[in-house]
Amino acid sequence: MVPDRQTLIELYTTMQTIRRFEERVAAEFFAGAIVGFVHSYIGQEAIATGVCQHLSKKDRIVSHHRGHGHCIAKGADLKKMMAEIFGKKTGYCKGKGGSMHIADFSIGMLGADGIVGAGLPIATGAAMAAQLERKGNVAAVFFGDGACQEGEFHEALNLAAIWKLPLLFVCENNHWAVNAPASYSLAAGNITRMPEAYHIPSKAIHGNDVEAVYRAAGEAVEMLRRGEGPCFLECETYRLHKHFLSDALEDVRPHEERKAWAEKDPVTSFETKLLRQDVLTHADIERINEEIMERVEEAHKFAIDSPYPEPQDALEDVYSK
Repeated sequence: MVPDRQTLIELYTTMQTIRRFEERVAAEFFAGAIVGFVHSYIGQEAIATGVCQHLSKKDRIVSHHRGHGHCIAKGADLKKMMAEIFGKKTGYCKGKGGSMHIADFSIGMLGADGIVGAGLPIATGAAMAAQLERKGNVAAVFFGDGACQEGEFHEALNLAAIWKLPLLFVCENNHWAVNAPASYSLAAGNITRMPEAYHIPSKAIHGNDVEAVYRAAGEAVEMLRRGEGPCFLECETYRLHKHFLSDALEDVRPHEERKAWAEKDPVTSFETKLLRQDVLTHADIERINEEIMERVEEAHKFAIDSPYPEPQDALEDVYSK
């Protein structure tokens, strides 16, 4: 599955949108304008972008604590996202969820989650719903290497396998669960050995190569839509920030390792490739980035101008009507 020129441009635009949004959020956080925790997706943009390019609004995804990129790739509103991160009433969760709990059911984004691995059983249920609906829709769940140590990881693999659910498992293996290296914490060694034990077709790919992710995800989604059961993608990548944005958290990752992965930056690498192949010109790059920054700035202004929730708002939306 080879992306055409228009698709390549769309992939680049989505990746740059995630990058610019995350950069602005990081700047605001370190300036003291955002409270709470923020887990940056910078460095992993190719994965959300390559996978979600194949999904419609009726397909459902479930994210994790590093979820801004998944929201944007699935088509979320930047203004509502920024407002939520700022804790404002106009945000997706009316300012009550913050960075780790953005959701938009209208586009098939069932939410991010601050609990490691918690999205796996939710996505299993979403895939079961898609199967029962019989409309050819699928579900995808994003999680890190750290979630592969959780019990619900194996429960989700088992149920998806025995029920042949249309569920795409997307492991964003950035090699570190906070400060614990996967080389130490995962006894199985290669992550794909675990889904293979459940007879789930699995593939390990370079998660910083958006075209590789796009091709692998496209093949997997086609299998899901044909009713052939779940698929598993391990996307090797690296977060360029610490586990969460903080001046206090120590980054124990080796300097040389961080430097080597910074040179594999998915956004700049893809931009260089598109320029070399004459898919885009420098003028195109400048125009696209100007348009993206205009959207990001509009989102920031919207968040700043929006009101905070009132104390009595804490009692709203507690129960379903």
